[in-house]
Amino acid sequence: MNEMPSEIAEPAGTWKLQDAKARFSEVVRLAGETGPQHVTVNGKEKAVVLSAEDYRRLRGEPMGDALVQLLAEADLDDVEFEHTKPRGPVRDIAL
Repeated sequence: MNEMPSEIAEPAGTWKLQDAKARFSEVVRLAGETGPQHVTVNGKEKAVVLSAEDYRRLRGEPMGDALVQLLAEADLDDVEFEHTKPRGPVRDIAL
C-alpha cells in the first residue's frame, strides 16, 4: 500500500504561520474566546497572539500611574527631602 504520511496535528491554540496568516480573523477571535494562540515557524514557536485584555493584564499598570498611586497611598509623614540651594544668582520676577 502506498500511503501518504499524515501530517502531525498541531496542539489546540497552535498555528503554523501560513495557516495563521490565511485565517488571521479566526486566530484573533480564538485569542479572545479561548486564550493565547501560538504561531510556529518551521515547528518552533515564534509568536503568541493575545487578547487585548490578556495583554493589558500581563503588561500591568503604566509606571507613571502606578507610581502616583503608590506615593499617594504611602505613609510618608516622617520622610524628609533634602534640597540643594541654587548655585547662581536668583532674580525677582514680576508675576
